[in-house]
Amino acid sequence: MFEQIIEFSLNHPMLVAAFVILVALVIWHETRTTASGIGTADAVRLINRENAIAIDIRDRADFNEGHITGALNIPYSALDKRMHELEKHKDKKLIVVCRMGSSASAAVIKLQKAGYKDAVRLKGGMMQWQTDSMPVVKK
Repeated sequence: MFEQIIEFSLNHPMLVAAFVILVALVIWHETRTTASGIGTADAVRLINRENAIAIDIRDRADFNEGHITGALNIPYSALDKRMHELEKHKDKKLIVVCRMGSSASAAVIKLQKAGYKDAVRLKGGMMQWQTDSMPVVKK
């Protein structure tokens, strides 16, 4: 198998170079844009002991299917327009929740640039929350 990889690499150097560059760019992008994250156990601890606020950035339909108790629903598409709603929570830890934990990174970066220094994302998002059998509220 290793010999086949070498043979392929020698026969298709442009494809291999493009693949290596693409992988390097993806790794570089992920390390620069991924906001710090916390697991479900840490999120529960922060919500219960430090009055952290969960900010669910999914759309209203997904939010109504099930969300963290007490979470505020501010869809990512409306975050810039509705960020003023978080002003009263500026001194609290904000836990940004999305579907799988990936788009929450961009929201955390926006919040941090706007002065919300204690914003973090929930690793794995609502999918991980539900996988870990954490409670959800449905509307």
